[in-house]
Amino acid sequence: MRPKLILASTSPFRKQILEKLNCPFDTFNPKVDETVKPNETAEMLVSRLALEKAKAASREYNNSISIGSDQVCVINNEIIGKPGNFETAFAQLSAVSAQKITFYTGLSVVNQCTNQTNTIVEQFIVHFRALTDNQIRYYLETEQPYNCAGSFMCEGLGIALFSKLEGKDPNTLIGLPLISLVEILQEQGYNVLEG
Repeated sequence: MRPKLILASTSPFRKQILEKLNCPFDTFNPKVDETVKPNETAEMLVSRLALEKAKAASREYNNSISIGSDQVCVINNEIIGKPGNFETAFAQLSAVSAQKITFYTGLSVVNQCTNQTNTIVEQFIVHFRALTDNQIRYYLETEQPYNCAGSFMCEGLGIALFSKLEGKDPNTLIGLPLISLVEILQEQGYNVLEG
């Protein structure tokens, strides 16, 4: 019997990405403390949190492969969280006008059946157009991306904010590196193309 895939996330965006693989899966709320530890880099943070999330799901499900993911945005070497409100989002987008920001996305896959664990970090760089205050205000009022790292949703109108995207997989920017996930699952004996 094939192991059950478990997505250790409550993010509707990650759920939508994983649905692209057309494999049955359950979602699980890992309830992990996401506080940054002293001297923890962005890569260390997302790697640790992705692994903690996958392990939390693995403890709850038998015969499972648990998938954890975490993402942060880095602007001028500073980790930037979700804005939460208009004012913070406006400040974040104003700061990145005509600049580039880097997203670090951690991915961890814990396979109970084979006792394998793989954890990676993928980088994705977003180059922003020069934005006016009116453009930023219009965007924020239209899309209200206050629960999104970086204050935008690239799968919507947010794409109009960018001049260029650099990365292996556009899904990484949304929060789940699907190309790498497929590769890791295959290494662990779970081939998504075999049904």
